[in-house]
Amino acid sequence: MRFSIDEYAKTFKMSKEMIQNKIRTKRLNYIIESGVTYILVPRSSLDEEKHRKIQEAAKQPAVAPAAVSPKTSVGMVLSLYQKENHHLKLKIKELEGKIDRLVKDKEEMLIAERTRIEDIYTAKDEQLKSILEVLSTKLMLSNASNTVHDVDVTQPAPLSIEPKGIIELKRYLKFIGVGSEDRKLVRRRFAERFGSDVRIIQREGEFYVDLSKYDYTDLL
Repeated sequence: MRFSIDEYAKTFKMSKEMIQNKIRTKRLNYIIESGVTYILVPRSSLDEEKHRKIQEAAKQPAVAPAAVSPKTSVGMVLSLYQKENHHLKLKIKELEGKIDRLVKDKEEMLIAERTRIEDIYTAKDEQLKSILEVLSTKLMLSNASNTVHDVDVTQPAPLSIEPKGIIELKRYLKFIGVGSEDRKLVRRRFAERFGSDVRIIQREGEFYVDLSKYDYTDLL
């Protein structure tokens, strides 16, 4: 069967622009006769039973009042195909929506994971920097103690050089010689003040102190 572009548009409920696009992209079989484009539709694409009904309707006399008009049968076939086409379009739209949601969820997960990894590495860098500063301070203290003479051992005066920058609270407390029970007490104070005291920093469940900005003597 062959249809002109106008006939094909009316029969299959498609716009002429869409038909022209399908012709350009070779998605429709067509021929050109005397300058007129005809679209070829194989009979096998129609349901066999519906095609038989079309043929039977076409054979009946046109003058018979009770005869079924071929146009009516063709309209029924087209109506069915139109409904199926609409159903497929809805399914495609639903699948496209699901794909868009999956892509969006994946992008959000990747962004969140990247942010988490960046935060971890930033915290580790700051902690490493603080540890290096502590080690450097200890080394300076050790070198200074090697040059001291005539120390009064009867009155020891412990030296305490605090590290600078952000350092984990428990490391800092160990460094300044705070005992285990006192460390628990200090950590409890930090937990009670967390959220209301800008000096208290918490990362991944651990408290940190920023010695370059704040004084924590009232909490120790």
